[in-house]
Amino acid sequence: MKFKIIICAAFFALAFAGCKKSWLDVNTNPNQLPTSTPDFVFTSGVARTVAYLTPNETGSYWSGQWTQSNTYIIDPARFQYQFNNTNFNFWDTWYDIIEDFQFVINNASDKGQPFFKGPARIMKTYIMQQVVDAYGDAPYTDAFKGVAAIAPKFDDQKAIYEDLIKVLDTAITDLRANQATNAQKPADIVFAGSTSNWIRFANSLKMRILIRQSRVAGRSAYITTEINKAAATTEGFLTVGLDVTANPGYVASAGKLNPFYENWGYNAAGGAQALARFPRPTTYLFSTLIATNDTFRLKRLAYPKGGEGVNPEIISNYVGVPFGASSGYLSQGTSYLGPSVIKKGEFGRPMYIMLAAESFLLLAEAKQLYGAAVNLPLTAQAYYETGVQESFRTTGATAAYGADKATTLLASGKDLADWTASPDKLKAIWMQKWIALTNFSGMEAWSEFRRTNFPPTPISASATAGSKLPLRLFYPSTEEGSNPNVPKGVDVFTTRIFWDVD
Repeated sequence: MKFKIIICAAFFALAFAGCKKSWLDVNTNPNQLPTSTPDFVFTSGVARTVAYLTPNETGSYWSGQWTQSNTYIIDPARFQYQFNNTNFNFWDTWYDIIEDFQFVINNASDKGQPFFKGPARIMKTYIMQQVVDAYGDAPYTDAFKGVAAIAPKFDDQKAIYEDLIKVLDTAITDLRANQATNAQKPADIVFAGSTSNWIRFANSLKMRILIRQSRVAGRSAYITTEINKAAATTEGFLTVGLDVTANPGYVASAGKLNPFYENWGYNAAGGAQALARFPRPTTYLFSTLIATNDTFRLKRLAYPKGGEGVNPEIISNYVGVPFGASSGYLSQGTSYLGPSVIKKGEFGRPMYIMLAAESFLLLAEAKQLYGAAVNLPLTAQAYYETGVQESFRTTGATAAYGADKATTLLASGKDLADWTASPDKLKAIWMQKWIALTNFSGMEAWSEFRRTNFPPTPISASATAGSKLPLRLFYPSTEEGSNPNVPKGVDVFTTRIFWDVD
């Protein structure tokens, strides 16, 4: 008995000596998973951002770049504008991804990974602008507070835009103060830890936000001041050949291929996907390119009818579909999305976040609008022509193949292509930006179409007579059902986003 007592006493003494800090810690929740680290969350957030295809798909339709083949029954939400607060719920996914980046912002320093704060702020800004562009007023200052704000207030959309510029300034400050370590660089699947390139992206994103407001009365002084701040940085804007892309390491396995490739191209075994028969370039896109003899980009943006490798690359084999046509254009008789984005076997291509072509065309518009008031060293024409050349590069031109086609286009004497021959320089910029964004950034193309009303793409052939184009999206039912602060009385055909003046 004494021996048993001694053994028990020794056991308890050892237990309290070795585990006294946690033995009776009733505050530890055994059901709570350990928290991830900022680097992993950042990588996941970027990968999720580029894998979320639906906003860019819808934007590609509503900007007149894509439509659908008649192999499928017509989609009434997209092509008859019959949608409500259960369609196009980009809101939940966007906010969920932004929450990843907010986690990084809140925890990167404490976890010894301060480099990721700057890139996370930039990515948060990138998505938050799209939230405003699609929905208008939105939770911002009260968002991401958890139980402290379970029904966050909605901030004014213009105020959000202004604060996003400040967030980008903070991001640049963070980047200058915190270099990536060699161990952290692989988690940055955008620029592999390049501080300079992240700052260039931040400045180009500023240009997107600022030029979006350029048609709003009374904004010129604010816009030019902010452009000059960005131009004064050593790094400047996206440079020739520097697109913003992401690649977490796509491999030939289901769910791990380039998302664009896997959705509208091929599966891991090389078989054509069912949805490859759905999206179709529009006849308006083709006629616009043919009008300026821009057949190089046409043949890179699309495949001939029947898809990759079926028919020769001659113009008569490129068959678009009238926007919203509900019959007469089956998949086998019309053009597929082209080699600029899908080529069999090339499942490991990066996904695009922002194009250098767009950045140069934004600079062209800024210089054309504000002249000497902005400290941009080149002429509007020089920025414009570089933007067009960058678009050719993105679609597949190289020094040995296709680059001369850009030079020919820019000296063609054609309106909306040749700078000198274009009476309305802004419309030339807008047209070339619309073409450059095709296949790569549909959401941005739709926002620019609403801002400029150009190019004058036709209304859907399936829409009823007198139909209006949608100007925005409904707040989703998920938010309306949980947040009493959702603005009331939104009409998607008359309630404009603040930068959409006409």
